[in-house]
Amino acid sequence: MTKSIHPALIAFTGCVFLFLLAPLAIIIGAAFSNTTYLTFPPQGLTLRWFSNIFQIEAFRTTAITSLELAFLGTALSLLIGIPAAYAISRYRVELPRWLSTLFVLPILVPEIVFGFSLMKSITIGLQLPIFPSLLIGHALLVLPYSVRVVSASLASFDFSIEEAAISLGCPPLKTFLTVVLPNIRAGVIAAFILAFITSINDVSVSVFLTGPGISTLPIQILAHMEQFFDPTIASVSVLLMLVTVAVMAIVEATLGLTFLTK
Repeated sequence: MTKSIHPALIAFTGCVFLFLLAPLAIIIGAAFSNTTYLTFPPQGLTLRWFSNIFQIEAFRTTAITSLELAFLGTALSLLIGIPAAYAISRYRVELPRWLSTLFVLPILVPEIVFGFSLMKSITIGLQLPIFPSLLIGHALLVLPYSVRVVSASLASFDFSIEEAAISLGCPPLKTFLTVVLPNIRAGVIAAFILAFITSINDVSVSVFLTGPGISTLPIQILAHMEQFFDPTIASVSVLLMLVTVAVMAIVEATLGLTFLTK
């Protein structure tokens, strides 16, 4: 005998979905508006604001910079985070407990404080150029996602399999690459997705590390809003949402979203 769902629970669930989807619907509607200012509901429909994005050189260059930072920063964080997560999980008895907390500091500290600290220590202290400073900042910002997500995958991994491979003569590095890494690839992919999306949408850290000639797309959006209030901003936001949807669609088509929950 199935129990009926209480109408109040259905209403509450509907309100939650409305709360989550209403801002997206407003942005999408404003992006297609035929007016020269942001408005909702849209006054007529047009695609000219999407074409306007590609006509503005600043949006094109900053979009390329943001993609480069997201890919390189995420890759760098995984190169550091995967070995760190492995060490924390494999030698959790020998290593101090505070070590795992150290890797989540970038998300525990307020991003404005974190960005200002990076500016003082990297850009001013080390006198590094703007792009390397941004790359280091983004890699450190998304490092907690790499460590924590990969650690969650390693928590369910049986390290006796690794020990068996080593006992049969397989070198430790080859064992890690051929035995451990394939078993945690779901965690690595999930960490990459979370880190990539976080990096490409970051504002608080990037605003302290950008400089003349180099900026990121979110910073350019803020700069554009200071001078204009047209639907171009909404169109850029829609494209960023489409990038996120495309990434999730590729994962679903190749691996399946349930693969990431393993």
